[in-house]
Amino acid sequence: MTPRGILTAMVTPFDADGRVDEAAGARLMGHLLENGSDGLVVAGTTGESPTLSDDEKCALWELAVAECGDAPVIAGTGSNDTAHSIELTARATEIGVDAVLVVCPYYNKPPPAGLKAHYEAVAAATDRPVILYNIPGRSVIDMPNALLAELAEIPNVSAVKQARTEDVGPIEGLDLLAGNDDSLADVLDMGGTGGITVASNIAGPRMHAMIDEPERRQEIHSELEPLFGAMSLAASPIPLKAAMAMLGLDSGRLRLPLVEASEEQRGEIRGALETTGLLSPV
Repeated sequence: MTPRGILTAMVTPFDADGRVDEAAGARLMGHLLENGSDGLVVAGTTGESPTLSDDEKCALWELAVAECGDAPVIAGTGSNDTAHSIELTARATEIGVDAVLVVCPYYNKPPPAGLKAHYEAVAAATDRPVILYNIPGRSVIDMPNALLAELAEIPNVSAVKQARTEDVGPIEGLDLLAGNDDSLADVLDMGGTGGITVASNIAGPRMHAMIDEPERRQEIHSELEPLFGAMSLAASPIPLKAAMAMLGLDSGRLRLPLVEASEEQRGEIRGALETTGLLSPV
């Protein structure tokens, strides 16, 4: 079964020397699962996956499987190289993750036939649920709903993380997961099964309340809009790691080519945290 609910796209903590800090990662996993997360996406975009080696990704998945108990672990195994995606998916499956998140191949700009062949090959490497990741803002191409419905016919393909901003709706044969924090409320209203979210790293209980209190869903969304906006001030996870540091959460530094938030951005992030009640005004 595809994981549902608030599935937090976890950051990857790096130490002062730029190495993966597994101790900080384990602490963060526990914190997230105690604060609104139903499961974790590990080594996804928010986890700075493009800068992680394969061995680092596998070590993080092993850590998550060991630390998360019954909570589902979703491994980010996608890339723009089908053979590489197959290898990562097979390794994640062997480690024991509960599902894999496979981004639409970026940069190559494959045609629909190539996308179908890509996902068929990757899905054949696992017996775990495969979550498609449609994010035209990063992958350049957008998988239309008709193609997504066709991909749903591939064995193991069971959900889509939908990160486009328009024409978001249920897809026959796929669980619908919000891919943008600011679309979570609307996706839930249209029958979606949850979201793979960024702001839940710091506002998990509030975001989970959108599931637990559907009558207040849109109200909660409105309350959190400043936070959602702040998390989009720069490429993820730049604003998120700045916010986590302000809140005393050990998220570590960023890896190049990502850099720390500017002073202006930090001011806006702090303002959003204060406005939403996550941080007391100075």
